[in-house]
Amino acid sequence: MNNLISVKILSYFHPKLLDTLRGYDRRGFTSDLTAGITVGIVALPLAIAFAIASGVKPEAGIFTAIIAGFIISALGGSRVQIGGPTGAFIVIVYGIVMQYGLANLLICTIMAGVMLLLMGLFKLGSMIKFIPRPLVIGFTNGIAMLIALSEIKDFFGLKMEHVPAEFSHKLAALYHALPSFDPLSIALAIASMLLIVFYPARWTHYLPSPIVALVLGTALVAFFNLPVETIGTKFGGIPQALPAFEIPEFTFATLRHLFSPALTIALLGAIESLLSATVADGMIDDKHNPNQELIAQGIANMVTPFFGGIPATGAIARTATNVRAGASSPISGMVHALTLLLIVLIAAPLAKYIPLATLAAILMVVAFNMGEWEAFKTLRKYPASDSAVLLISFALTVVFDLTVAVETGMVLAVLLFIRRITELTHVSLAEESPRLDDSAATLLQKAVPPGVMIYRIYGALFFGAADKLETILHQQHSEPEILILKMDEVITMDASALHALQKLHLKLKKRGKHLVLSGPHTQPFILMHQGGFFDELGQKNVKANLGDALDRARQLLQEKP
Repeated sequence: MNNLISVKILSYFHPKLLDTLRGYDRRGFTSDLTAGITVGIVALPLAIAFAIASGVKPEAGIFTAIIAGFIISALGGSRVQIGGPTGAFIVIVYGIVMQYGLANLLICTIMAGVMLLLMGLFKLGSMIKFIPRPLVIGFTNGIAMLIALSEIKDFFGLKMEHVPAEFSHKLAALYHALPSFDPLSIALAIASMLLIVFYPARWTHYLPSPIVALVLGTALVAFFNLPVETIGTKFGGIPQALPAFEIPEFTFATLRHLFSPALTIALLGAIESLLSATVADGMIDDKHNPNQELIAQGIANMVTPFFGGIPATGAIARTATNVRAGASSPISGMVHALTLLLIVLIAAPLAKYIPLATLAAILMVVAFNMGEWEAFKTLRKYPASDSAVLLISFALTVVFDLTVAVETGMVLAVLLFIRRITELTHVSLAEESPRLDDSAATLLQKAVPPGVMIYRIYGALFFGAADKLETILHQQHSEPEILILKMDEVITMDASALHALQKLHLKLKKRGKHLVLSGPHTQPFILMHQGGFFDELGQKNVKANLGDALDRARQLLQEKP
């Protein structure tokens, strides 16, 4: 009994760490230690920059990278996934902070964590792949555009209290603040960006470019006392201590308003984390467990808000860095989190000299790299429906917000998919579209009796195509005495199609006519049988092939008075 319970628990919860620890040796630990320290150093400037761009204090990003990074690696379904705050969340987190406040952001993150946990427990990890790629490209490019737009203030050193979250107000505020630009901030930001872009690739493994830009920019400000805005002047620095546990305040009335943004965080976190894990699989020739990954993401996002953290997910760039640095197990991700913790405990006082212009330059490069800009050049190669989904989701992300873009984009993609599948479903006279199979050969060999009409149905019969059944009798000037539906090419059908079939049968029955089915496949057969349609129609009127259906039609004609 106990063994059965253990197996059941493991089927729901089986971190990749348990598998990698079998046969784990000193050589593997050395590689993971080196990789973890490397990616921890890389994660430092990004965690700070993502937090500031999201409208929260810099330590929120660092604590998220530490706590969520450790949990995601320890409990996740990928060998080398690195978790933490990412650029994809900047836009939605900033909007939530501006509209609902920081306390409600923490509640929203916990709600998203619960959703992610449930997605993993109900094994919905594989369902994420059904989100259309044009939609993902659209909102990813939109996010990249908004990240760049949000960094204009610090990049140019503009004198502004804050950047509005709403697109039109943001543009207006930036335009009015342009005369207040600071030449020194611009020079520092451009120098930092050029250093990151043109940094020799062969040195990246030993000393990543964002760290070099951060260290040099901080050193210039500290030694020459440059009058630019820094973490110290804006936030007072970073606390040299572990985060305190606090329970966020909330009201049940607010939860209703937070459901939609929480769902967006959960969907975005699921998409990005599983996309990152898939990329990592290709780099190390492995296979991640998507449901376990969602469980880990959910737990991480449920825990971090109690320590002032923000939403976290799998980070593609840091995961790739982890792999290139030689990581072989989740131990490297746990070392990455501990490295960040050690940096906070030792070097936090130096963070007050970090210039916001340098952090803005780092995020500008991140925004450019995360966007798939080539997709806009190749739009003409896509089907019109895919291009529409991409452009609409991009425009909605930029002009409105990510929640509207994801919701509208998903609805639009589903509607266009239904239309596309519906167009593949055909109902036609068998004589007009013969098939060179056994049924078609039977049709050609046997004369169709007068008063008998054969219709061939091809494709999926579902609610989007059910009306095609209803129009069968309207296509002919006179109704047949016997209508045969050749269904051997119907791959699936739903309740709407069954209802349409029932209506067709009743219409014929009222007029003394008959309906005969020929060769229904397994799924349609089971649905019609369970729905009681065969009892209404009569078992004798359901035949395995067209020849038997024609014989039944002749029998029915002979029985007519």
